This record gives sequence, C-alpha cells and structure tokens, in this order.
Amino acid sequence: MPSIQDQSWIKLWKENSPEIRDRVVGWRKQAAVTRIDKPSRLQRARRLGYKAKQGIIVVRMRVGTGGMRKQRPTGGRRPKHLGVTRIKADDDMKTVANRRAIQRYPNMKFLGSYFVYKDGKHYWFEVILADPSHPRIIQDKELNKRISHTA
Repeated sequence: MPSIQDQSWIKLWKENSPEIRDRVVGWRKQAAVTRIDKPSRLQRARRLGYKAKQGIIVVRMRVGTGGMRKQRPTGGRRPKHLGVTRIKADDDMKTVANRRAIQRYPNMKFLGSYFVYKDGKHYWFEVILADPSHPRIIQDKELNKRISHTA
C-alpha cells in the first residue's frame, strides 16, 4: 500500500494540479537524462535504497512514448499476413528508462526506479544509482550488500 506521501503525489498527478504541471514545463526543456539533487518522491526513493550521502545519485529520465507500431505496407493484402496485428513492445517504459540510465552512467550500479509523471508525449522516471567504488558506499554494509547482489 502506498504511503501517505505517495498517495498525495498520485492524487496531485491524477488531478493534474498546477504545481506538477509547472514543474513538468521545466522538465520538458531539460535533457532526457537529468541528474537531480534530491528525489521528487522521497519516501518511495528511500524504500528503494536511496540515502542522502555521497556516492548515490538520482537521475530523472524522460522516455518518449510510441514507436511500437510496425508500418503497414501499402497494397491489397490480408491483415493476418502483414505482420502488423501482433506487434507488441517487448519492454515497458520503466525498463527502457533504467537501461538508458545505466548506459549513461556505466560506473554506477542500479538500486531502483519509480514513476514520476506522464503526459501525451513522454514518461518521466527517477532512477537511483550508487557508485560501488566510493568510500562512503563501501563503508555502508547494507548498501554494499545490495550492490554486490545486483551485479
């Protein structure tokens, strides 16, 4: 069950509140991969392993929607034989965002990610990454164990 903070975020998102809309206007102008100082949904980030310490970063990923349809060839053929009816996306948007974040920061290890916002054109996720060679992460037994298991 989502926490009270998560419930309030979801409620704001569903109501399309002006606070979130104003934020997203700025997000659209930023790059697809943007490193941010602190997570938007702090409780959710903490459940996934985020701690406000050196060696842990949060990245906001923007993933475009669409591009999952195979173009239909022109000509009088039966739909069954066109190879169009069963085209589906193999990966969901969250997996795509995680993969792109890991590609962008190859020295970091993936801790977790969560949904932030979506509109007609984009999805936004926040991805939490940790540097396994950073002294603060090495000292933290809990984080060190989590990172070594995800390798």
